[in-house]
Amino acid sequence: MARVASLQCVRCGATYPADDGMAAGCPGCAAAGAPSNVAPVYADRVRGEALMRTVADGPGSMWRYAPLLPVDDVPVTLGEGGTPLIPLPTLGARWGLASLFVKDESRNPTGSWKDRMFSVALTRARAAGHRVVALASSGNAGASAAAYAARAGVRCVIFTTASAPAAMQQQMRALGAILIATRAPAERWTLLRVGVEQFGWRSLTNFVSPPVGSDPYGIEGYKTIACEIAEALRWRAPSWVLVPTCYGDGLWGMVRGFEELRGAGVVEGRPRPVAAEVFGPLAAALAAGAERVTPVPAGSSVAVSIAAGISTYQALHALRRADGLAAVVTDDDLVTTQAELAEREGLFAEPSAVAGLAAARTLRRQGVIRDDELVVAVITAGGLKDPAAAARTRPAVPIIEATPDALSRVLRDHYGISVEGGAT
Repeated sequence: MARVASLQCVRCGATYPADDGMAAGCPGCAAAGAPSNVAPVYADRVRGEALMRTVADGPGSMWRYAPLLPVDDVPVTLGEGGTPLIPLPTLGARWGLASLFVKDESRNPTGSWKDRMFSVALTRARAAGHRVVALASSGNAGASAAAYAARAGVRCVIFTTASAPAAMQQQMRALGAILIATRAPAERWTLLRVGVEQFGWRSLTNFVSPPVGSDPYGIEGYKTIACEIAEALRWRAPSWVLVPTCYGDGLWGMVRGFEELRGAGVVEGRPRPVAAEVFGPLAAALAAGAERVTPVPAGSSVAVSIAAGISTYQALHALRRADGLAAVVTDDDLVTTQAELAEREGLFAEPSAVAGLAAARTLRRQGVIRDDELVVAVITAGGLKDPAAAARTRPAVPIIEATPDALSRVLRDHYGISVEGGAT
């Protein structure tokens, strides 16, 4: 794995050896009470025309951008990446956005964008000889890690909560993971730390408090979303990229991706990133001009994948580095956006996954996003990950007698549709 020269702290800039044992982030910043993740520093770079040729000759997966990723080994892959950039003409017209797109990450093998992270992370883990990987997850990360661990021939232990959506729990179990639930979310980190420090497991996600984020090598996989967006736009950068955000792994990875494309001379400019949050710790930190992110009040939310009252330094740093901002969305925003996206554009996404799209509508109403700007919202996972969330907002399916009168009544009374001349 000679391509990575070292690991560098996102906050203080300290450098460390390029090994796989820094799941807790920078030791110096942790000792100073300001925990921060680290990021790979590369020994070599493929730039310009050479990078373009490699991409053009590469596979249809995210591994067409292999020169930008921290692996030299044969990847652990299920064909992740290559997801479509889809225009939303109906919603764009309704919301006053002439160029509104979604990057539909639900098309990945396990149904979420996490596959990009864990393809890289499990490639590193397998090459380093790790026999057990472990993580804390409410569902999407766990399902993805389980799938790639199975592909790599590595045991996967997942700590989740009893309240995690049933569909996600069953997906994790079906993919061979050892699934263990805790009563309180924070207890997952306690057990994960035990696995790392006492059993020698390789941690793939955060287990320290305050959080730093996930495996620094795995985060690099999110850079390929930036690459695919730029390539789909004929190597242009959009005006805005809006991302559902909790600890900011995907946000930070995408900002790095656009920066590296710009540095390689492939793309001019860069988009402004938006962290779409439920409880707003990043929005509060930005508003206060704070050096670090501190907890804000939090509770339950339909957005189970991003419902946290705390975020990370890497997320705050990504926003400031790229002139970004944070936008808070409510459960009502998410439910409404989920329904509109499905009913008007034919895309069914998890409530958490539409946070970026909900934020785009809010920021357009506020005049922050102009009507002529090119906007990309990342849909992070499909609606079948948590179908109960959509079902809660809809009435039960009617059961009727098989008669014309009964059909007419249910169309009129239940669905508000009048039947005239044989058409509805």
